[in-house]
Amino acid sequence: MDLFLYIFWNNVMPIAIILALGITLQRLFKLDIRTLSKLNFYLFSPFVIFRLLYETDISASLFGQVIVFFLLFLAMQFALAEAAARIRGHRGAKKVTMRNSVLFYNSANYGLPLNQLVFRGDPYTLAVQILIMMFQAILPNTYGIYSMNAHRFGWRQTMLTIASMPVIYAIPLAVAMRAGEIGIPSFLYTPIDYIADGFFGFALFTLGAQLGNMKWRITKREALDVSLASVMRLVGGPALAWLVTLILGIDGLLAAALIVSSAVPTSLNHALLSVEFDSEPEFASQTVLVSTVLSMLTVTLVIQVFGIA
Repeated sequence: MDLFLYIFWNNVMPIAIILALGITLQRLFKLDIRTLSKLNFYLFSPFVIFRLLYETDISASLFGQVIVFFLLFLAMQFALAEAAARIRGHRGAKKVTMRNSVLFYNSANYGLPLNQLVFRGDPYTLAVQILIMMFQAILPNTYGIYSMNAHRFGWRQTMLTIASMPVIYAIPLAVAMRAGEIGIPSFLYTPIDYIADGFFGFALFTLGAQLGNMKWRITKREALDVSLASVMRLVGGPALAWLVTLILGIDGLLAAALIVSSAVPTSLNHALLSVEFDSEPEFASQTVLVSTVLSMLTVTLVIQVFGIA
């Protein structure tokens, strides 16, 4: 129990405090959630991803290991969620939304601070988390948008929507500039630093404000599906990640970082995209809420069970 409390207070509670501040201020002042979300989506996220990829030394070997892990892990999650959706008899948007609730997880504004806390700013595990965050940034902004829109708007309109996502451009730009050793003058890099430095606190605060803006109730009709999606994300995620590390022979610090990265709740972007494209928005929002609240316990347990702390 002492280890559990240590992990909870030092690794999970700092995140919970910022979330609570966001919830409280949203309840008090009715903040403009769309403005906060757009600042995260179009300003803070692209800038922090650009800086992290530009500054972080990521070897080809590490990149290869993480991408193989991620693809196999993604396939297993997809199969698990697809099986659950079929058993529940879901079709169309409901099946897509349940599947995406498991596939899209909060690797940025929850996973990145968690990685920094658990591994105490270790540059190697940070590089691992940055790669996962990069893949998780690409996935919802490509496949996620396609899965929600292709059946309604057609291929051309869906591609135009994907092309408007800023992260799509920040990632290759940062990779190309680092590979080409292209320097950035200080008058440009200083504002990049300022904006990127604000990401952690602002993103967690925004997540809290989003949670505070939701209806804190789950309809009977949705209760089972929300619970099932949350369990697949919070329990199935780290369990499958552990299985993939065994299959691929990954161990040590890399395995620990990958398992921790898989234990976080459903991505807020999943709920935002569901609202934006009218794809079961209530179910998506409720899954984000429930999985985020439950993660305060499950993430602590994952860290303890796998001996990561």
